[in-house]
Amino acid sequence: MTTTKQGRGRGRVRGLVIGVTVAALAGMAPGASAARDEQPTWRDCAGQGGPAGMECAAIEVPVDWAEPGGPKVGLDLARLPATEPAQRIGSVLGVPGGPGGNGIDDLKRAATDLTELRRRFDLVAYKPRTTVWRDQMPPSCMQPGASLFEPQGQKQYKALAAAMARAFDACRRADRTGLFAHMDSLSVARDMDAVREALGEERLSFMANSYGGVAAGAYARLFPQRIRAMYLDGTINQVDGWPEQALRALPVLERVFTRFTTWCADTPACALHGQDAGAVWRELIRDADRRPIPVTSSEFGEGELTGWHLRSFGFIGDPGPNHSRWLAFAEAVAKARGGDGSGFADFALGNARIWAAPGALAMTCGDERGYRGYAQLQKVRRQARKISPNFGGASFDALGCAGWPLPVANPSRPLPARGLPPFLGVGSTWGDYAWTESFTRMIPGSVTVGYDGPGHVMYLSGKKCPVQHATTYLTSLRLPKAGSICPAE
Repeated sequence: MTTTKQGRGRGRVRGLVIGVTVAALAGMAPGASAARDEQPTWRDCAGQGGPAGMECAAIEVPVDWAEPGGPKVGLDLARLPATEPAQRIGSVLGVPGGPGGNGIDDLKRAATDLTELRRRFDLVAYKPRTTVWRDQMPPSCMQPGASLFEPQGQKQYKALAAAMARAFDACRRADRTGLFAHMDSLSVARDMDAVREALGEERLSFMANSYGGVAAGAYARLFPQRIRAMYLDGTINQVDGWPEQALRALPVLERVFTRFTTWCADTPACALHGQDAGAVWRELIRDADRRPIPVTSSEFGEGELTGWHLRSFGFIGDPGPNHSRWLAFAEAVAKARGGDGSGFADFALGNARIWAAPGALAMTCGDERGYRGYAQLQKVRRQARKISPNFGGASFDALGCAGWPLPVANPSRPLPARGLPPFLGVGSTWGDYAWTESFTRMIPGSVTVGYDGPGHVMYLSGKKCPVQHATTYLTSLRLPKAGSICPAE
């Protein structure tokens, strides 16, 4: 999910935790796929910004998989053929995050670091339907239905849901692609299987990252027999449900915040040095909930920062180069104590709006990302505040899905008990390891490797140790020892 300019593109890790009838697949047999009379035509496309040897093609899939004879959407494909074709094992399909990420861009970015893997595999990427939507959605779909806030009662929650319902309805009416109602990860998983069929592979290996784990989970549920191997890098575990993921992330964030306060106590350049930085932060968010801080953003205009805005959008766990992000955070806290919230204004107000844009949310609400109602919000909020005094509260992404007008197409539910091979996961112990490990532990024999440092999606960041584990697993189906850790690079 994209965020404002500080988090544009892949977004912050916290942006993931952060939602019943199965309607999209009505009438479809589990193994159904789009009929194609011919295989895709591959052409050289290295001159389009891709590495040498890249080939491109396209396939068409149904907009609505429940109506395979209906309107179609085109999906662009790219591949880097195996460099040792005589030793070729098969294809590895990249499953991008976002949602809305472009897998072809991921392949261009990662190609050099996946040279060893490419010896034995065709590396294949595609542009998911969510990316097609992102590039073609009506401009009105990015008009926020509200500026998100934390409802303090049933009345406020209903008002937020009503505002979002109006925005969703306006976006849906403006949509000319037909995709608005069909971007759930079950639909994406069926697209993935159409790619498999187009490649002529009986089984595929996968590299899924970030939100791509939701599609990977859907694929594992629909097509377990078609998975040769599954590598998950910094993926969310939608199978367990979004509220559980939000709660699972909070203890990790608390530990990282303790790293920050310890660093600040030892660093004279920190604006809160010599003070109890944690106590200062908690006092700030408590006071802001009572008396919101008025701010003006050059991009988003006037607004107010409540404690909820600061808890949701204030702190970033990755300290950045030379601790630049933590230095900026401490300075912003120090200024906000005096009533100047400018250090948080752009990021907080921008995220409160972008996470209420119906066009962005249409890519994710169908995966049961929203609260089922105010009672569930209250329950999860109480649990969150108990777990995390510094960051507990309602999840902004779940609030954005309030008022979603359609049945949830891809509800959280268990994976098959049998038929799946062991998976390999990798995750940052500073962030997404807890999510990824909670996913892999559901599949017998699976292992998740911890990366002992900040970051998100290690193979796209060129981290050598995780890439080596992925290469060994995908090539030989050999997993590392349980408890393996990669040092920070």
